[in-house]
Amino acid sequence: MGSLQHFINSPISFPFSPNLNHRRSFFLRACLNLDVHAPESVKPKTHLKSREVMEMEGKVLVGTYARNPVVISSGKGCKLYDPEGREYLDCTSGIAVNALGHGDPDWVKAVVEQANLLTHVSNVFYSVPQVELARRLVACSFADRVFFTNSGTEANEAAIKFARKYQRFTNPDEKQQVTEFISFSNSFHGRTMGALALTSKEQYRFPFEPVMPGVNFLEYGDVQAATELIKSGRIAAVFVEPIQGEGGIYSATKEFLQSLRSACDDAGSLLVFDEVQCGLGRTGYLWAHEAYGVVPDIMTLAKPLAGGLPIGAALVSEKVAAAIKYGDHGSTFAGGPLVCNAAIAVLDKISKPGFLASVSEKGQYFKELLIHKLGGNSHVREVRGLGLIIGIELDVSASPLVDACRDSSLLILTAGKGNVVRLVPPLIISEQELERAAEIILECLPALDKTN
Repeated sequence: MGSLQHFINSPISFPFSPNLNHRRSFFLRACLNLDVHAPESVKPKTHLKSREVMEMEGKVLVGTYARNPVVISSGKGCKLYDPEGREYLDCTSGIAVNALGHGDPDWVKAVVEQANLLTHVSNVFYSVPQVELARRLVACSFADRVFFTNSGTEANEAAIKFARKYQRFTNPDEKQQVTEFISFSNSFHGRTMGALALTSKEQYRFPFEPVMPGVNFLEYGDVQAATELIKSGRIAAVFVEPIQGEGGIYSATKEFLQSLRSACDDAGSLLVFDEVQCGLGRTGYLWAHEAYGVVPDIMTLAKPLAGGLPIGAALVSEKVAAAIKYGDHGSTFAGGPLVCNAAIAVLDKISKPGFLASVSEKGQYFKELLIHKLGGNSHVREVRGLGLIIGIELDVSASPLVDACRDSSLLILTAGKGNVVRLVPPLIISEQELERAAEIILECLPALDKTN
């Protein structure tokens, strides 16, 4: 196992004695329960109280979300505020979306200026921000062409269609068309019917079956099973997340991704990397697959690309793009001037080498800090991840810890089977804020004993 591969897939061993003396000192535990309020500049404009908003939501919205009992009304940097002005440290980033935090001045400037100029024209016409964003994405990636969507699930739907069209285009005389797909355990690719069919969790698929047929689920990391199935000649494309987010913060190995690339090349299948959550700087690399030295045929993006506005993208090689013709796919809203101008501001910041280096450094520091502080707790099985996508695997449900942290003004997420704490803070988070987050998690660990 190479040193990079070992670093990505191995938690740091216990006991831990990092040299943290040069870092700023940790927050005192006594400060954790202070009632911090919003500064005047970010105080919400609404007169509704949190309870009123939650009661109203229950009357007018479809009940698809088990929301946390918090109303967010404003934000700045890595801080969020409720209508009463209570401050929260955000380690969720709107589920890995707000990479530049909240209210980044360059992002705000890009949105406001474009909103005053042009917001939407549809893809019946050309627009400058769309072409400029596509040019930048091509310049900083493996891709030759870009197709824009409005979300990650739509990006994966596009990849599904492109893969099937590619196979038909490449083998037009085949009586039995190549239409099947491979996906993996713990995968999450979206909630629309095609992407849902690629998502491994049965509870997501079962209420809506039959979903798209032809999807084969294999164990994540099983080189032999994947290679054998790809060699069967039935597989149009293999969908894989280099680092699984929703599935529990599991990193692929270099051997696994290289074997997929080699088998796909031999069989004529396409390799699709879903980087909706792990891509665009989250790992400390611009694209997560760069850590492995393996290049896909299609890469899907979304969450952080426009800094909080809805956007997705399927980045493709020229051989894939050559199979797609006018009318094969489309979208009314995708690639609009407003969201693309916002995305240019985000991409320009995140793609800077210094920015990426800071993500890598802060991610390693945070991971070491968490292992140092939490490693002695009997419920903590592993701390894993790369850059600022970190998972804390527990031997019990993580929900009591998430609730306790929220009560202590820290917002975090769960992942996996509900036993993994998912930490995906804004990429601009400071070391001081990371220290505060680690201290709050430590203080709240007893909640696991009380509930479980």
